[in-house]
Amino acid sequence: MAYSTVVVMGVSGVGKTTVARLLAERLGVPFAEADDFHPEANIAKMSAGIPLNDADRGPWLESLGAWLREREEEGSGGVMTCSALKVRYRDVLRAGSPGVFFLHLHGTTELIAERIGQRAGHFMPPELLATQLADLEPLTPGENGAVLDVGPPPERLADAALDLLKGA
Repeated sequence: MAYSTVVVMGVSGVGKTTVARLLAERLGVPFAEADDFHPEANIAKMSAGIPLNDADRGPWLESLGAWLREREEEGSGGVMTCSALKVRYRDVLRAGSPGVFFLHLHGTTELIAERIGQRAGHFMPPELLATQLADLEPLTPGENGAVLDVGPPPERLADAALDLLKGA
């Protein structure tokens, strides 16, 4: 595998956690859920339906970059979920792990909204999907990564991700 660290990215509801867990298991590397790194203030804000701003995200992104750097330095590699919606957010993650591979899970607004509506126990309300879609900046040609459509089952997406990483 050419990349020791992978960030499974995209808006809420695309299946980042499910696909990332499967991918980490298949690669035999550590897994991290970016939501677990949010401070309580961020979770309270999102739970109230208030989108985070860049000041809210800054320390959170730095902690994610540190986790990626630690996995790279120890040689274990790792797979992390993170919305990573903007290029500048991905730049912070890349500062921690310059060779990180971004796997962007993408789907139709209708499918994603349906999935969010079916979730239970998640702090991200469906009303914030529109703000995430508005903020989403697709991967640029200079970024290490690929886009996968989230229509297929998670197991097939993990298989496709493995193929991408082997060929990258």
